[in-house]
Amino acid sequence: MEQAQAQTKASKPAVPARRQMIRNRVAFLENRTPAYASALGIVGIVLMWEALCRTGVVPELFLPSPSAIVTVGWGMLMTGEILENVLASLFRIAAGYALGSFAGIVIGLLLGFFRWVDSVLTPVVYSIYPIPKIALLPLFILWLGIGEMPKLTIIALGVFFPVVINTYAGVKNVDPILIKAAVTFGSNHLSVIRKVTLPASLPTIFAGLKLAAGNSLLLLVAAEMIAADKGIGSMILHYGNLMMTTNLMVGVLLLSLLGLVFNRSLERLERKLLPWK
Repeated sequence: MEQAQAQTKASKPAVPARRQMIRNRVAFLENRTPAYASALGIVGIVLMWEALCRTGVVPELFLPSPSAIVTVGWGMLMTGEILENVLASLFRIAAGYALGSFAGIVIGLLLGFFRWVDSVLTPVVYSIYPIPKIALLPLFILWLGIGEMPKLTIIALGVFFPVVINTYAGVKNVDPILIKAAVTFGSNHLSVIRKVTLPASLPTIFAGLKLAAGNSLLLLVAAEMIAADKGIGSMILHYGNLMMTTNLMVGVLLLSLLGLVFNRSLERLERKLLPWK
């Protein structure tokens, strides 16, 4: 009997004295940042900037303090100068961006979906892409005259190339099985592009749209400095010639705010159209 009980005890699995917690090695990927975290960097830079100007480390002529810029900017806003120039720039960048992005998405879808279009037009796109777009502005003025069309065209052209290249790359990376399945179930070319290729390419397309937003601001300022009497770029050039640094910095900060709003709007649109991302 004692021998049987000893064998029964020996056959039972040993119970560990204490349980060990398994460490989650990917916990850092699941951490959420508070809402105010995105503003910490900007606030820190502004405070450091203000401190450098207040202590006299940087002369006011070369870099005015944020408080001085805000004061001068408020006066320019009250006179209507800022509103007039911002509205002119908003019209140009909105129209040019819309034209360039629409054309880029359409041409990119065609290049990626149809082999003949890809073979004929892709070399043309990649041969024109490296040309600095602002260098073409005098040519556009000669062709289109002095007015809004040359500026809208140069902005649209700068937006077009990042969008078309990213759209093309997105279409090429779509899983062929999805396309074959849609065709098997009777979808025509237009339905495949609209229901399969375009939704699958949207993440890459939005990457191109965000990249094009920066290009559009750069070309907007360059075009307004060369051939405009209104706009943020024209205002910056005017005050730069007069050595009025504080007023000049008002225009620079307006461009920064415009770029921030542009980027946030694209991110919100992306979250709405891509809820799974």
